[in-house]
Amino acid sequence: MPQTGMKELVVWNDFLGSLEDLTWASTSVDLGGGVAVCSVNEGTMNDVVDESGGIQQFLTDTGDNDNVALFAGVFDPSKGPVEMEARFKIADTITACAVYVGFTETLAKGTPVMPGEFDTATMTYNGSGGMVGLQWDSDATTNGWRALSGDGGGVSGSSAFGANGTVAAEAMVVDEYDIVRVILYPSGYAEVWHDEELVVGGATGLTASDLFYAVLMCENRSGAAIEFEVDYFYAKGQRDFTV
Repeated sequence: MPQTGMKELVVWNDFLGSLEDLTWASTSVDLGGGVAVCSVNEGTMNDVVDESGGIQQFLTDTGDNDNVALFAGVFDPSKGPVEMEARFKIADTITACAVYVGFTETLAKGTPVMPGEFDTATMTYNGSGGMVGLQWDSDATTNGWRALSGDGGGVSGSSAFGANGTVAAEAMVVDEYDIVRVILYPSGYAEVWHDEELVVGGATGLTASDLFYAVLMCENRSGAAIEFEVDYFYAKGQRDFTV
């Protein structure tokens, strides 16, 4: 059998099964389809039964900076393009939360940290690894989705993405779905899409042979739980046949 028959790594969860009234642990929990969840402090998973298509609610714990992170991987962009896409919404309030969608090299499963955070007018790049994706942060003076690329605790690919990110054309709307797609190529070039519009495409300066998680993350910005609802999570990479 030729190796190319199993070249692609595909992750997909449409949340059509039942995960009703489950409390997740602070360590990672398998959701099926290659997707897992981890968090800072425990929250609950609830089926959303008044919408079709399989919607899963991840209700965060109630403390400031409590969060939930759906993730898959790791993926090696040097073997071929890696991509991820998710459709999700904040059902209750967008004025006290942060969201990150994309790839990150750093993911502490016991205490996951937002790869990129935006406070007032400045982007902070957390962790020692690379990242590329789209983020929303209600701590911003002017709210907006921002595409970012960073590595080693600072901006990477600033000529394309900017030190404080590139703002998308459309903002988040409460109880309205967002679709985000992020692609990272072996050359280090990346594309960040929001609602079928290209926010930015350009060189990231990331090391393509580094290993990245695909991640969808929501974090509290006050002492109150966030109703984070996810329609689907998709990611794809290429298999390494050299080992």
